[in-house]
Amino acid sequence: MTLLEIILTGLSLSMDAFTVSISKGLCSKKKNYHNAIIISLYFSIFQFIMPILGYYIGNIFSEKIIYYNPYISMILLIVIGTLIYKEDNLEKIEDTIKFSEMIILAIATSIDAFVIGISFSFLKTNIFVSSLIIGITTFIMCLIGYLLGNKLNNRLNKYSNKIAGIILIIIGIKIFLQNILK
Repeated sequence: MTLLEIILTGLSLSMDAFTVSISKGLCSKKKNYHNAIIISLYFSIFQFIMPILGYYIGNIFSEKIIYYNPYISMILLIVIGTLIYKEDNLEKIEDTIKFSEMIILAIATSIDAFVIGISFSFLKTNIFVSSLIIGITTFIMCLIGYLLGNKLNNRLNKYSNKIAGIILIIIGIKIFLQNILK
């Protein structure tokens, strides 16, 4: 694969994490660069690790993972989306990032990167360089997404949790439908 192809793969893999980052930015009352970096790190680390895991161990389970990917992602995103949707806007704590929530979101948005890692093994791609590019691309996209969501929050503050929850639920349903309708 060429460098451009790997960057484009990284961009496509980071779109779900980008959208989730927007929803996380919507849930923050004020601009918080620390949270933007931490959230971007969660997603980029998983987007870096998952192709490597897929490359080395995915061939064993590839059919099962590919089959269950839409179900797992949909369930995780809808559960988190529903929890965020139900939160009262007055309960926002902009300086707190829930570890368990971020791990679930990072896994849900990086399962496709695991599957890409499986395909990289067939293409004889340098998995470490490719994964590093994917991770860096994801970090940049998530940083932009969080800050964009936070900027939108200033205008949509009253409804930001509802919008963020709906975004996650829609992503979950989209992933499910994309894979089912293939």
